[in-house]
Amino acid sequence: MPSCRYCNSVTLPGDKICYNCGRVITSNREGGYRLEQQFDEGSKESTFMMAKQPRQKGIVMTKTGRERNIFKRRKNRFRSLALVVFIAFVFLSPQAREALLGEFNSIDEFIASATATYLPYPVEATYTVSKTSIVKEFNGYGAERIVLPPKLTSNMNSNSLFQYDDGESEDSIVLQQTLKVEVIVGSERFNIPVNGLPHTYYGGLGSSSPITASDGTKIWHPGVFDESSPLEDEKYYCNVANCIMIQPAFNGAATASYTFEATISATSYSWWDHSRVDSRVPGKEFGINVENSGTLTDYALRSSEFAADFSNNQHYPNDYGEYKIDSNPQEIVFASAQISQRIPEGMQDNAYAFARATFDYLHEKVTYDKFAPVEDPRSGAECLAASKGDCDEQTNAFLSILRSKGIPGWYVFGLLNDYTFSDIGWEAHAWGYIQLPLSDEWCENKGITLASCFVNAQVDVVNNKWLLSTTTAYVDWVEEFESKDAENVYNYYRPKYPGSFDRDRIFSTIGNVDFAQGSFQVKKYPEYF
Repeated sequence: MPSCRYCNSVTLPGDKICYNCGRVITSNREGGYRLEQQFDEGSKESTFMMAKQPRQKGIVMTKTGRERNIFKRRKNRFRSLALVVFIAFVFLSPQAREALLGEFNSIDEFIASATATYLPYPVEATYTVSKTSIVKEFNGYGAERIVLPPKLTSNMNSNSLFQYDDGESEDSIVLQQTLKVEVIVGSERFNIPVNGLPHTYYGGLGSSSPITASDGTKIWHPGVFDESSPLEDEKYYCNVANCIMIQPAFNGAATASYTFEATISATSYSWWDHSRVDSRVPGKEFGINVENSGTLTDYALRSSEFAADFSNNQHYPNDYGEYKIDSNPQEIVFASAQISQRIPEGMQDNAYAFARATFDYLHEKVTYDKFAPVEDPRSGAECLAASKGDCDEQTNAFLSILRSKGIPGWYVFGLLNDYTFSDIGWEAHAWGYIQLPLSDEWCENKGITLASCFVNAQVDVVNNKWLLSTTTAYVDWVEEFESKDAENVYNYYRPKYPGSFDRDRIFSTIGNVDFAQGSFQVKKYPEYF
């Protein structure tokens, strides 16, 4: 085989550049190599040369002096690896090829699987996450609400996954269980029941009996405001979910600090019935796929409460009344139409197919933006228009597109870490839940009542988690329906009570992480229908 004269890497006949160093290697008539290559690009001729000081492999310069990345333009990052995989496939026995294509829909999918990037996740994990708040001194009165992590099951907070026609039910699996909660102030530790302390209303008109640390920091549990609450002012209560309140004491210092620690036992779970799902991850038996999916009309036929609550065209406005989740803007309408065109004929009303195609569409069209606006996140339409967005912005786009077809979707908030549970890995995170119907035939064959024959599943677009809950995602709160104004989503980002103060947050993992059953891989490549 020929080789590159610059780096001696093997090249293939017809290669115009070296895919290792990025230099142009087209042969001249004498059999040698030259640095310039003329070629047609439409009706335009261009000359490319190796950049004098390339910043990365594949950077070349046009005759006008502009740099261009040939690797990116020609999408040849995995070309060599894909070729090796294809050759290996060709040389397999007919029986082996048949077995592989029984698992994959096509040779394209087989190659995509072999070349795909992936992330590992523990099947099970027990860990302690620490949230330290450093508060600057403020004038007046204030306290921080800290949400107590909920018990989370494979069917939201329900103990039943499905209801059977004979009155029996299929039990849900616990995905997140809080084992212990403590608040640390200085050298003092205060144990907090996982469901909250006995109710107090410190700072309000009710009883005044908070836990008080030796430095004067106060901790109490007011419960969540509802119509039966004894105090009329909502500011004296938890605003989105079960919480504790902490009022720091400064004692003449410029700052005060306190730490909230929660020990969590977590299990990964998949709502996806597919060969890509590791057999050690529970849920596949009752999971959904394109073959056993119901239709877009099943939500109305089965009177889905989630569809009634979370499929409105508009949801979650900002301070100016502009909705973050909105299926009406032209960017969303255009994306929805493009996605529908990608779905094979005869599957246009398949709820799973549209949701999965939307997931893959966003991976193709939108990149992650680590510099996304914090105070006022982009709407779904703005995320698509910019072709970039962070976790909540891409979730806004995902849910906006789904709602264009009446597929219900809502928010989940918490923290995210990597497989190692490193201290620097924790960050605030937002992703989504969606509801998908299983087909009448599938439900009837298993004796499941149609009214309960749905999956309520997590989808994290930016982290390639399709119908998947992982142990590395710590859930603070799952959105519950209130109205399309979604005031609680707004309030989750602003957990201060009453008054305002600045604070810095530091997240860390305390002690060792207890892993069980090893880890599994989640690869990133589209699903082929």
